[in-house]
Amino acid sequence: VQLQASGGGPVQAGGSLRLSCAASGRTFSSYVMSWFRQATGKEREFVAAWSGRSTHYADSVKGRFTISRDSAKNTVYLQMNSLKPEDTAVYYCAAAEQVGARYSSWGQGTLVTVSS
Repeated sequence: VQLQASGGGPVQAGGSLRLSCAASGRTFSSYVMSWFRQATGKEREFVAAWSGRSTHYADSVKGRFTISRDSAKNTVYLQMNSLKPEDTAVYYCAAAEQVGARYSSWGQGTLVTVSS
C-alpha cells in the first residue's frame, strides 16, 4: 500500500490542524494505520494508531488528538487540537498488515510547526 500524507503547516499554539493520509494500491481495511512524528534532533515517536477495533494514543497527545478513518476515501485522519509548540515535528503515517507486525509502508511526512 502506498501512503500520501498531507495537511501540515504553521499554526499558533492552541490552534488545530487535521492531517490526512491517503492510501492506495491495496485495500487497507484490515491494516493497522498509525501516525508517528519526529522533531528535529529527536527520535521518531509514536503518536496514534487505529486498528479497526480500537485506537491508541501516546500519553502526550491523549485528549487533544483524534485518529479516524474514512473507508470510502481510503484515508486516515489525525485531528490535532490544542496544539503546543512541543508538537512541532514532521508527522508520518504508516501501515502495518496486522497488530504486532512491522510497519511496511510509510508516507513521506508532513511538517507541523506550532508557534507560541
